[in-house]
Amino acid sequence: QVQLVGSGGGLVQAGGSLRLSCSASGSTLSRYGIGWYRQTPGKERESVAHISAGGNTQYGDFVKGRFTISRDNVKNMVYLQMNDLKPEDTAVYYCNAVTVRRGVPESYWGQGSQVTVSS
Repeated sequence: QVQLVGSGGGLVQAGGSLRLSCSASGSTLSRYGIGWYRQTPGKERESVAHISAGGNTQYGDFVKGRFTISRDNVKNMVYLQMNDLKPEDTAVYYCNAVTVRRGVPESYWGQGSQVTVSS
């Protein structure tokens, strides 16, 4: 079992930056693919960024080079650096860890961090 704790959210003005962190305990993150998702009220949770166990990254189209996902397997941490934030980035951001163990998929979620971008 993996316990994920997200942190780093807050209030920022448009154009500003925030770095979200996701720390893990209970297991090493090195074997997990890690994703950041976000959700606003009344909308489905959407994928923001993903980094595979091997370090390959993918981003949602709306990111457009503004966000960077990274991982530190020594510290068991994953980060989402968000630059040039826009009001439409306001959401609760969640980290997610996925793997397949003995043919069984496993998925774990952090508790969510509120990001609010003011115009």
